[in-house]
Amino acid sequence: MCSRCWGVMSVTLSKLSLRNAKRQTGDYLVYFVTIVMAATLLYAFNGLVFSKELQELSERMDSVSVLIVVSSIVVVCIFGWLVSYAANFMLTLRSREMGIYILIGLENRQVARLFFLENLAVGAAAFTLGIFSGALLYQILRAIVFSLFGQTYRFAFTLSLKAAGLTAVYFVLIYLRALRKSRKKICTMKICDLIYFDRQNEGAVIQTSRRRRRIFSASIVLGILGTFLLLTGKLISGLIGAGCVIAFLYGFFLSFASGVPAFFEKHAQKKWKGQNLIIFRTLTAKLGTMGIVMATISLLFTATLVSEGTGLVFCALFEGRAAQNGCFDLYLAEEGETPPAREYLEFIQQKIPVRSEALYQVYQNENTQFLDHILDSDVTYYGYGYEGDPVMRYSDYVRLREIAGYEEVSALQGQYLLHCRRYLKDVLEECMEPVTVGDTVLTPGGVHTEHFLQEFDSENGNGYLLIVPDEAAEKLSVHHTAYAAATVSPVSREQLKELIRIEEERMGTGNYDTVITRTGQKEDAALSTAAFVFPLYFVSLALIMTAATILTIQQLSECGRYRRQFALLGKLGMDRREMEKTLRTQFLIYYAMPAIPPVLIGVPFILQVGKGPEPGVLVGAGSPWVIACAALAVFLAVYLIYIVTAYSSLKRKVLLDVPASVTCI
Repeated sequence: MCSRCWGVMSVTLSKLSLRNAKRQTGDYLVYFVTIVMAATLLYAFNGLVFSKELQELSERMDSVSVLIVVSSIVVVCIFGWLVSYAANFMLTLRSREMGIYILIGLENRQVARLFFLENLAVGAAAFTLGIFSGALLYQILRAIVFSLFGQTYRFAFTLSLKAAGLTAVYFVLIYLRALRKSRKKICTMKICDLIYFDRQNEGAVIQTSRRRRRIFSASIVLGILGTFLLLTGKLISGLIGAGCVIAFLYGFFLSFASGVPAFFEKHAQKKWKGQNLIIFRTLTAKLGTMGIVMATISLLFTATLVSEGTGLVFCALFEGRAAQNGCFDLYLAEEGETPPAREYLEFIQQKIPVRSEALYQVYQNENTQFLDHILDSDVTYYGYGYEGDPVMRYSDYVRLREIAGYEEVSALQGQYLLHCRRYLKDVLEECMEPVTVGDTVLTPGGVHTEHFLQEFDSENGNGYLLIVPDEAAEKLSVHHTAYAAATVSPVSREQLKELIRIEEERMGTGNYDTVITRTGQKEDAALSTAAFVFPLYFVSLALIMTAATILTIQQLSECGRYRRQFALLGKLGMDRREMEKTLRTQFLIYYAMPAIPPVLIGVPFILQVGKGPEPGVLVGAGSPWVIACAALAVFLAVYLIYIVTAYSSLKRKVLLDVPASVTCI
């Protein structure tokens, strides 16, 4: 071919590629939008990695950046699979068109180049839109990070060249890998193979109907067994359970096409009820050709729900610990009757302005009345550090409540109070009886459950604390001496570093100290949330977007067949209302099938994970049941967006030519 002809051909191919790219974007809008969202997610999280102002929030933000990069690699692999699957799927649907191009004189490599250019155009358009929407999402993530660290957020729309460059590298890797496979396939296929390529179905992994039915039953058993093994909380059992769950998902979807006919054979009357025959015949035909894909999608949904739930558990855990341990601006403790070291107190006096402070002692009662009752109850409690019930003087308690900003309590008249973690309140109220403290018998008073630094033995009681009149505690042994303060302004990072330096020096001499600040607890919680929760949700969003997109592409590809099917049903007398009901039921079952197993597996798994942290942290809005419901709500919210979008498009295309009422012929 001469150079002039080649140039004309190149221009023609380029125009044809752009035209096909526009048509492809219209036909697969959900796929295009998902690729835009992929670029949005990648750019936004890359923006966190390269943001200097976020790095300045903490010296340990480098660890967050590393974990985000690792999660980005996982997300790139997930989106890479999506693009590879979509490219192969579009090649399958357009194989006849490709075969005709070759038939009229184009070479295989020219057709491959055409396919490559049009997909590259779609990817480039999605990437460009994703960069700008990613800049907006980055601002949302930036606001969340600033909020976690207690900093003031100010909107500032910027584009990071480094973040855009890394996102571009990810996109090049994703598209080159996917399109290289398609190009190789087009270049090696004959015309007849291309023309009939769309008629190839998924190979039958399970050959005989009887065997499929057996595997259908066995997969249900494996699913139940795997879920119970996952809930044991043991490593070996969990690994075996995960294997059983994976086997269940693939076995279930590969054998479902035989399980439904077997059910109707035993319940023949249900086959002819309503539109059951049409619905399940179409559904089993669809699943018979995409069992492996549906199983993989269901597995991705399971991973999505588990990732979201685990992320929420971590978030509630970090917030709960920070709230419990950060109730005082500054706290120091030393074992025994010795007050905190002189180095601490001198530094505080010179460098940290204090609004109010208290130097106090925590005592031990001679009996273990309340500890014994807790240990005899069903509540989970890790009791150590105290040989008797921990005790505090009333005057110290009043002072500490003032420092923490809590309401005043009434004076004690021959009574005692209990201050405990919220999860111990009901148990301790059961044994609110007279108690002997030293030589004094005290009657029950009230119970308070505000955060009061009660997680470990070096703090204000391990979970609970008896508040007694000052004179009743005089003869008790001292467990430790502590210092608490409300500062004029939050303890700065530099001040905290100096306190930690003093602590490390003293630990080198064998002294045991405890140094806790409110700002330090908040920073630890913020870092932990950014390091664990952000990557988990990054991955979970990629998983559900990929799985839902593939489901939607598969469903919308059947528009032509559905249109012919419902046109025939209309001629046979089915009215539009029945058609809409049939299409809607069929559609909902199709989308519900890969989502039901993940819900049945994921929710119990999240509840089990919620039992892992120390007791009393995941309570209230952070309780395991609330977390499971929240994770499920997030999953369904994202999934419903795809369902509503796909159903609206499918209904419009399938029932476009069907009149409001059809007269039976």
